[in-house]
Amino acid sequence: MSTAPSRRRPLANLSEPTLPAGFRFRTAAEVGPAAATRAHVDAWHPSTFTEIGMAGVQAAWPYRDDLHVLIEAPDGTLAATAIIWSDPVSLTAEFEPVGTHRSYRRRSLATALLWHGMHVARDAGAQTMLVACVSAPVHAAARELYYGVGFETFARDVPYVKLVKQSISEWSIRGNLS
Repeated sequence: MSTAPSRRRPLANLSEPTLPAGFRFRTAAEVGPAAATRAHVDAWHPSTFTEIGMAGVQAAWPYRDDLHVLIEAPDGTLAATAIIWSDPVSLTAEFEPVGTHRSYRRRSLATALLWHGMHVARDAGAQTMLVACVSAPVHAAARELYYGVGFETFARDVPYVKLVKQSISEWSIRGNLS
């Protein structure tokens, strides 16, 4: 079992995002589904994600293509991507997922994308931003990324558990049935 601690931060006192020369912010509304899919695949290479999968994501409530933020490199490559899921009732928004193309990592693009995304979420009416990040040691860079832009852990009880189906006879042998 592993956990994905939830982190949050208020959308007040936001830093301005800084991009390297020639990079620019985009949205999925601007680049279209095929390019947004490519950005996802490049960020989580190797990935089996497809345009059909992206269509499913985009059909889900409360997906908005203007809240699907990306960074475009000078050569046109979409170097980073994040979807912001905004809930107008609770006035919260959540980053899920956040990823950077493997050829563009360690350039502070994810940091810039998070700052930009928080501005976008605030402009859309959110007051609090959320993100979950697996707490396993192999995800230390992601954890530090979120802490670096002001997220604080507020819940550690989001377990991911693999359930194993057991037959009733196995349960009764162990005395689990009365």
